Order: sequence, then C-alpha cells, then structure tokens
Amino acid sequence: MAGAGAHQGGQLPAKARKLTGRREEVAVHYAISPTEDDLVIKQRLLTRTTTTRGEPPLKKLQKKFVAFATEIEKDTDNYTECEKLYKSFLQEITTFELPLIRTKAVIDANRREKDNFNELQEQLSQQILQAQSDIEDLKKHLEESKIERQHKEECEAIRRLIAVQPPRSETQKIISELEKEIAALEAENTAASRTLDLRKKQFSLLLHVVDELQNTIDEEQRNLAEELRNAVEEQKLSLEEPILTVDCEAGTAIIISERSEAMQVD
Repeated sequence: MAGAGAHQGGQLPAKARKLTGRREEVAVHYAISPTEDDLVIKQRLLTRTTTTRGEPPLKKLQKKFVAFATEIEKDTDNYTECEKLYKSFLQEITTFELPLIRTKAVIDANRREKDNFNELQEQLSQQILQAQSDIEDLKKHLEESKIERQHKEECEAIRRLIAVQPPRSETQKIISELEKEIAALEAENTAASRTLDLRKKQFSLLLHVVDELQNTIDEEQRNLAEELRNAVEEQKLSLEEPILTVDCEAGTAIIISERSEAMQVD
C-alpha cells in the first residue's frame, strides 16, 4: 500500500510540476514547497481520504459501518434491514479490500524488484571489484611486458653492434699488435726514464762543479784584491820616507815627513 501510494504520489507531483511549469512566469511563489506537496499527496493516498472520482472509499466504508451499527442498536424488528446493511457493509469492505490487495501485490513486486536490484547491485559491485583487480593485474603485466620489451630492444641493439664489429680473429690480431706497441712504448719509456735520470745526475754534477768553480774564482779574486791592496800600501809607505830627530833634553822623538807633519812619541 505504501509502495502504491508512493508510486501514485510520484506521478501526481510530476503532472503538477508539468502544469505549473507552463505558468512559471505567472506564479513564481507557492504556499508550500514541492517537497511538502509530495508529502501531502503521499499522506492522502495512504489514508485514502481523497479520490479523483466520487466519495472517498474510507468515508463510504465508515458510513456503511455507522448505518449498520445504528440499525442494530434499534429495538424494532429490523432483521431484514440489518441483513441488507450487513451485506452492503461486507460488499463495501470487499470493495475497499481490493485496492489493498492490489497495493500489497504492488508492494511485494516492488520488494522483489528491490531484492533483485540489490542482488544485481551486489553482482555489479563484485564485477567492479573483479574488474579493478583485473585492471591492476593487467597494469602489472603491462609493466612487466614493457620491461621485457625494453630488454629485448637492448639485446637487439647489442646484437647489431656486435654484428657491425669485425670477427674475433681480427680483433685478437689487432689486440696483439697493440700489446706489442704498448710493450715497445713501455721499453722506450723505461729507456727514456733511465736517460733522464742520468742527465739529471750529470746536470747536478755540472752544477756542483760550476758552484765550486765560482767559489774558487771568488776566492782568487778576493786574494788578488788583497795582494793589490797590500802592494799599494807598501808603495805608499815607500814614497813617504819619514825623518827621525831626537830631543835629548825633552826625552822625546820627533818624526818629520816631507809634508811637514810632526808626531810626538813617548
């Protein structure tokens, strides 16, 4: 019953919104909001207080019951009238029960549909989880495939480089020749190192000899200068020829030179 009311309540507001949509420019403000309008219509459908045609079924049932109860409470002999009202009341109950049965069937169908929907939703959730898991596995497989392809490409590049290179015999021959050249260069280097060491020793000896020679020349120059200085002094002394006179009374000796200089000696 609630499902049928909700179903019908969902249709009526849609129609009302469709009709009011045409007059949107005329009436913008409403006494109640569309959500409250839906709740009112739903409540009316649940209580069966309004119908689109004639009197509401619940009111009709109420009137039949009141009439039947009022007739029973009378003291007069009215069995025929009571039976008539009783049958009318039963018919009204049957009439009122039919929508309830139909509503119950709709509710059961909605529940089954809801259960099917929940089951379908669960299946979809499981499929989504499985798809996500498959996607993760495929991503890992894709990464592994990329790495494997990269390795294959590297191996192919190395293979091409190897194919471009000369055969092993030629390479070995070239290596042997290079080793011989390296040995010869090492021998030359060793000989050059020995010659360089010898030249260093000879140059050191030469520098030592030059240093000794320089010292000898300096010593000879100093000796020669000394001899020249002594000779000049001797020559100077020989040219002066001093005169010595003695003063007996004073007890002093006087030296007179050619320059008329006198020096008193004790």
